[in-house]
Amino acid sequence: MKIFDLEQERLNRILISTGITLAALIMLPLLAWSVALYNAEHGFTLSALRALHSEHPVYWFVTFLPLPAGIVVFWFLIRTEWVKQKLSGELEGKNESICKNAAFAQRIGEGDFKASLDLECRNDDLGKSLLVMRDNLLENKKKEEEQNWIAEGKDIIANILRLHNSIDTLAIAVVEQLIKYIKATQGALFVYNEESDKLVNVATYAYNRQKYINQEFGIGQGLIGQCAYERDLIYRTEIPEDYVTITSGILGDKKPGSILIVPLITDEKLQGVLEFASLDDEIPGQTIKYLRELGEIIARTIFNLNINKKTEKLLQEARQMTEELTENEEALRQSAEEMRATHEELEKSNERLEMQVEEVENVQKRLHSLLENASEIITIYDQQMRMIYESPSVLRILGYTPEEMMEGKDFDRLTPKGETEFKNMFARLLNDPSQVITIKYTYVRKDGKKIYLETTGRNFLHDPAIKGIIINSRDMTERIRAEKEERLRSKMQALSENSLDMIVRLGTTGKFFYANPVIERYTNLDPREVINRTINEVKLNDTLFNFFKDAIKKIKTSSEKIDSEITITNDEGDRIIRINAIPEYNENELETILFVGHDITEAKQIELLIQEKNRKITESINYAERIQGAILPDTEFIRGFLPNSFIFYVPRDVVSGDFPWFFQKNETLYIAAVDCTGHGVPGALISFIGYFLLNNIVDHERELSAASVLDELNAGVRHTLKQERVDANARDGMDIALIKIPLGENRIEFAGAHRPLYMLRDGELTEYKGDRKAIGGIPHKRKPEKDFTNHKIKLLKGDKVFIFSDGLPDQIGGPEGKKYGPRRIRETITENADYTMEEYNRHFTEDHIHWQGDIKQIDDILMIGIEF
Repeated sequence: MKIFDLEQERLNRILISTGITLAALIMLPLLAWSVALYNAEHGFTLSALRALHSEHPVYWFVTFLPLPAGIVVFWFLIRTEWVKQKLSGELEGKNESICKNAAFAQRIGEGDFKASLDLECRNDDLGKSLLVMRDNLLENKKKEEEQNWIAEGKDIIANILRLHNSIDTLAIAVVEQLIKYIKATQGALFVYNEESDKLVNVATYAYNRQKYINQEFGIGQGLIGQCAYERDLIYRTEIPEDYVTITSGILGDKKPGSILIVPLITDEKLQGVLEFASLDDEIPGQTIKYLRELGEIIARTIFNLNINKKTEKLLQEARQMTEELTENEEALRQSAEEMRATHEELEKSNERLEMQVEEVENVQKRLHSLLENASEIITIYDQQMRMIYESPSVLRILGYTPEEMMEGKDFDRLTPKGETEFKNMFARLLNDPSQVITIKYTYVRKDGKKIYLETTGRNFLHDPAIKGIIINSRDMTERIRAEKEERLRSKMQALSENSLDMIVRLGTTGKFFYANPVIERYTNLDPREVINRTINEVKLNDTLFNFFKDAIKKIKTSSEKIDSEITITNDEGDRIIRINAIPEYNENELETILFVGHDITEAKQIELLIQEKNRKITESINYAERIQGAILPDTEFIRGFLPNSFIFYVPRDVVSGDFPWFFQKNETLYIAAVDCTGHGVPGALISFIGYFLLNNIVDHERELSAASVLDELNAGVRHTLKQERVDANARDGMDIALIKIPLGENRIEFAGAHRPLYMLRDGELTEYKGDRKAIGGIPHKRKPEKDFTNHKIKLLKGDKVFIFSDGLPDQIGGPEGKKYGPRRIRETITENADYTMEEYNRHFTEDHIHWQGDIKQIDDILMIGIEF
């Protein structure tokens, strides 16, 4: 408190009050002096005052009393005024603070969420509450605006989806509207084609105009294929070097700052992929949320359009089939008319035949001679399908005499199909004598050669001259072979003309007999210019000329097919061509050579690219192996603490999802066999998480049981993989068998997640089962999760314990191709109870190799054994 802190008016008032009080106090000694001098009958002189003070020292106190009293009064007044001034100032400050808070609250109530409020002191609870209220209102407003924005966007796209019935027009309309709505720079829509198993670009839009880009991606190929394979959204702000650039007239070529790829999935089926690129470094979260929610709507529409398209196609095919059936019905009707006309003609012919019977008898001998040399076999069967006549030509055509045929060779040498067709024809002729039926079937000649017969049957049972069914059979083998060769030749010609390969047929002298249009691509020569000319007469490039020349020479010598690769330079640059030179023979004589050239330039380039990528991937995996090997505990290091122990560890791939873990803290040892989800690189990534979480959990001053370590590891894995979130979908985790060993206490603690501990004592095996739950994974929303069970086990000298992952039990092998199984492990331990840990290690190693045999290892293998 300072006197100068008071206002001037208050200070003046204090001085006046102090002066009055001091004057009143001065009157007190004067009054006392006067009374005393009066009673002593002395005059009021200075000497009388001195004598009075000498005789009565108390008057000294009375004389000087006004001064300290005045000071006390002055100090009291000063303090009183200062307190009043302080309280007044605080009151004014409170009033001012209340006014500010009221004004701030009014601005918030009017919707001004950007209003600020400076707190006068830390104890302004009302101001703090108003700031919290403002922030909450602002956040709610943002959420409401975001939901309104998303809802409005959905309505816009929904209107577009209702307006279009074609995927192509729908796609460009959706992409164009989405780019404008989310303010992206470029966008594309890929539709999944189930037949080709590819994602096809159907719409691309950038800088207010449509782009026509033909792109296809396989599942898992590129970011588009990866998004479809994982069926999850991909958002990147670090753009790969080989990613497409965005081109505009103003900006030129520029790599996007961020990309967003959204899968279109409905009913767990992939319908397509949306891709957006922006020059901005980030895409707002509400945009990502909007596109994620919109994906299923678009996917459902694409699915419906595909269903409609398939339905229309089926209806079109049905209409076409109906038209064809109508045409076939008309054709059948015409055939029936023709058959009736034929039947009438046959009846007329029969009448003429009766008139000419007498003439036929006269020419019977001549007819017999003709039948012997006829090109067809004439057979007559009675109504019971017994052969009653066989023409002599059967010997020349089938190799059998008429007598042999009469004995049953007509059916003995037929195929089952041919016999069935013959009997069906016979039955039809009996049912309808007016029919003329022709069938084709195969027959085996007497010499074993298979031939094709064309047989025509007619019913002449009503004819008194014949009284049977006439079967005319003709050898069609050569005609069928010629027709087949002609069809093959026509197909070959059509395939050659439309083939993308270069096809050339050269004679043994180098003369061109055929060249398809593709030859012009590599020689700039029209195919018509080279036909009937030799390779020396046409202007071929040196590489192709030398290859043709050398190939003709080699095939003449060796008669073997040639497969070679050559490089030809044309207008497109250097092209790598794989050419097959195939010799063609006619009656064992080399007639022509067929050259088929396939352009493998792109395939070679892709092969080199794949080799380079595989090399880089292999180097990365090997480097990961070195990192994993560096952090895993060394067996010799563990034996420094546990001399009688072994680790049987066989990764399936270069890096492993299973790993042994060891930690020493003061007088306590921890050792575990950990089996992470998956194997290879994915499993190794999970193993790193488990390794460092375990180290962090036990490396503290607190003392944790084995079960408590697993509880904290479970929580740590879920937190690291964000599995506690509502939208979590990562179900990765690990199984583990963990042992805590307090040194010098003759006991251990065990806790397991899906993994057991086997203890061997005096030849008896005891199994301590782990809990039936894993480390990590998405927690059950309705079922509370129990803590892990902590097993406390007393030890005796010579006790042996074993922990292991599921890799060894699940390994397929053995003579019956079954799993190795936990039972085999238990039997191995008990049957060899006198084994040392090193002998157990050697036995399991050799037994695993023998059991697996030539079968591929299916999982990482880890086993740890300790003898106490």
